[in-house]
Amino acid sequence: MDILLQYLDLILFLGLAVLGYTAGTMAEKRHYASIVKREKKFLRLQVMTAEPRFHEGRVKESFLVNGSVVVSIDYFKRLLARLRNIFGGRVKSYESLVDRARREAILRMKEQARARGAETIVNLRLETSTIGRSANKNKSIGSVEAIAYGTAVTMNPK
Repeated sequence: MDILLQYLDLILFLGLAVLGYTAGTMAEKRHYASIVKREKKFLRLQVMTAEPRFHEGRVKESFLVNGSVVVSIDYFKRLLARLRNIFGGRVKSYESLVDRARREAILRMKEQARARGAETIVNLRLETSTIGRSANKNKSIGSVEAIAYGTAVTMNPK
């Protein structure tokens, strides 16, 4: 019993680390599943990075649409990223963070366009930024913001 009390801090830390890792992994998997499901729903809504040539009089309306999201990194992934920075190489935990943020922002933009009856989105632009660097003493990434914006277009019938 004395040994258990002696290492109580270590046991508590390890238990919380396992709990945090499990909760973070489950949340990320649920978010990816939601993204995949919604991407299938909006598969027919075209998104282009360039402005195509439309036939004269075909465009009925065009308007700006955007989607924005902030995704936070969990403590365990931040710890793994710090270790990776020591030895070098790809930081996969940040890659998944940016991928989720980018895809979610595009989906939110598509939802906004579909709600207004758009048939396509042209001139897609993506911007990312980190949030929380200046607030942290150790200058590590706290969250990633992704913004997707473009011009939604509705067409007149042929």
